[in-house]
Amino acid sequence: MLRILSLGNSRAISSGIFYLLIFLINSCVQEINLKMALKVLRALDVAKTQYYHFKAIIIAGMGLFTDSYDLFCIPLVMSMIGRIYYPKVDRTVDPKKWFEVPTVIASTMFCVALMGAVIGQLVFGRLGDRVGRRRVYGVSLVMMIVASIGCGLTLSKLPLMVFVSLGFFRFLLGIGIGGDYPLSATIMAEFANKRTRGAFIAGVFSMQGFGILMSSLVFMIVCSIFEASANKHNLEKPSELAPSVNIAPVPPESDMAWRLILMFGAIPASMTYYWRMKMPETARYKQLIHSN
Repeated sequence: MLRILSLGNSRAISSGIFYLLIFLINSCVQEINLKMALKVLRALDVAKTQYYHFKAIIIAGMGLFTDSYDLFCIPLVMSMIGRIYYPKVDRTVDPKKWFEVPTVIASTMFCVALMGAVIGQLVFGRLGDRVGRRRVYGVSLVMMIVASIGCGLTLSKLPLMVFVSLGFFRFLLGIGIGGDYPLSATIMAEFANKRTRGAFIAGVFSMQGFGILMSSLVFMIVCSIFEASANKHNLEKPSELAPSVNIAPVPPESDMAWRLILMFGAIPASMTYYWRMKMPETARYKQLIHSN
C-alpha cells in the first residue's frame, strides 16, 4: 500500500515539474517575442521618411477619394433622376420644386449607403485584424467596383425598379466604403513613423475633398455633353411650355447620363485595387499578429 502511494506521489511530482518547465519555457518564449516586437516597433517609429511612405499616402488616399465621390455624387444624381422620372409640371407650386423626387425616396437613397458603411466598418474592421489588412482591403474595393457598376444598371426603366435596384447597390457600396475607411487609416498609421504619423493620416483623409470636387466636376461635364445632344431634339424648356402642356419632355439619351456618373466611381476604385494588391502587409501587423 505504501509503495503504491509513494509511486503515485512521485508521478504527481514529476507531472508538476514537467508542467512547471513547460510554463517557464512558454514564459521565456513570450518574453523574447515581446522584446523582439518592441524592438521592431521602436525601429519603425524612428525610421526615416522614404518613398514608400508617400506611395502609401496616395494608395490609401485614393480609396478615400473614391469613397467621397460615391457618397457625394448621389444628391446631384437624384436631381437628375427627378427631372427624368418626374417630368410633370405643376404650375400651382414654385418652379424650383418641379421635378423633385419624393422626399421619402430621396432620403432613403441618401441613407442606405451610410447604413451599409456602419456595417462595413464593423465587419471589415474585425476581419482586418484577423485576416490581414491587405487582403480585406482588396475585398472591400472589389465590392465597391461591383456596386458602382451595379448602380448604373437596372432591370427596367420603371421608377420603382430603378429605385429598388439603386437602393440595393448603394447599400452594397456603403458596406465597401465602410470597410475602406478604417483600413485606410490603419494602414497609413502602421506604415508611418512616430514623427509624421499625424500628418500622413491627415494627408490621406484630405483626399476626401478632392473626391467631392471630382463628383461635381464629372456631373457638370456629363450634363454639358448631354445638353449639347439634347439641343438637337429642339425640345422646349419647362418655362417655355404652353399652359395646356403639363409634361416637360426629356431627350431619350438623358437616362444614360446619371448612370454614367455613378458608374464612373468604378474607375478610381479599379486603379486603386491594382496598386493595393502590390502593397505588402504592414510590418507592425506582421510583428504583432504573426510575430514575423
